[in-house]
Amino acid sequence: MRHVTLKQLRCLAAVISTGSVTKAASVMNVTPPAITAQIKSLEDQVGLAVVERISERFEATPAGAEIAETLTKIETLLAECSDALAELKDAGAGKVSVGIISTARYFAPFAIAAFQKTRPRVSINLMVGNRERTLTALRGYEIDLAIMGRPPRDFDVEADVIGDHPLVMIAPPDHPLAGKRGITLADLGDETFLVRENGSGTRYAFEGFLSAKTDLMKYRSLEMNSNETIKQAVMAGLGIAFISGHTVSVEVQAGRLTLLDVEGLPVQRKWFLVRRTDKRLLPAANALWDFWVSEGATFLPELPLMEDLLQD
Repeated sequence: MRHVTLKQLRCLAAVISTGSVTKAASVMNVTPPAITAQIKSLEDQVGLAVVERISERFEATPAGAEIAETLTKIETLLAECSDALAELKDAGAGKVSVGIISTARYFAPFAIAAFQKTRPRVSINLMVGNRERTLTALRGYEIDLAIMGRPPRDFDVEADVIGDHPLVMIAPPDHPLAGKRGITLADLGDETFLVRENGSGTRYAFEGFLSAKTDLMKYRSLEMNSNETIKQAVMAGLGIAFISGHTVSVEVQAGRLTLLDVEGLPVQRKWFLVRRTDKRLLPAANALWDFWVSEGATFLPELPLMEDLLQD
């Protein structure tokens, strides 16, 4: 591999992504024979086939997939180098890619806006998705930092706590159990639970909460793919929901939703700031990391105390 060129690697990646030599040639702005020659030279150097034709497409062989994955890391390092050089020319500039799980969008933008007031030349790309999508982006080096409720365990990361993250049960204010004390899961046996989709951290936490209980081994549910939809559905009387307290602070304070005093709730978790240990953070990303660690907790929404919501 000592004499493999970046052009050869990029030609391979183009063939794999497009499935066609002709389309790869268009992407690389060269002729199809030039692509074929680069692939042939690469195969000669590694001593293995890197692509194979399957039906009407070219697909990566195991060797080709390994090389393509290495190219992704190389391109990431080259991009980091380019950004680092830009910052050397213009101190304080640069860009940071941040991934947040959808629940964190109720506070993360405010923190990022405050950070940008201190470093206005820093460009921030914000990606919002569920836990599964955010982990995929972090694993694939698409983002520098991530904000989530539970760090991954299947690859190496560094994580710092931002602050507390309460998970609560919400209902419409006129719900029969609103204002009652010591509600058990058995009391909720006839309820319909509005739940997030598979891959959501809130869904995972809800099922974890129930796993230690026997009262609700089976429950009626309606699946929804956003916290906003769940909040509106609860207000409309379609059911109750286990949800992040930070997503409903405004509605609870305004009286449009209420918290149920369910035994074992709130579940107190943490918000984490996460990065890959093998991804070098440039100065702008390091500055944002330090800002989150020192100031992030001040941007977390506040919930009314349960005692203030209970009937006398």
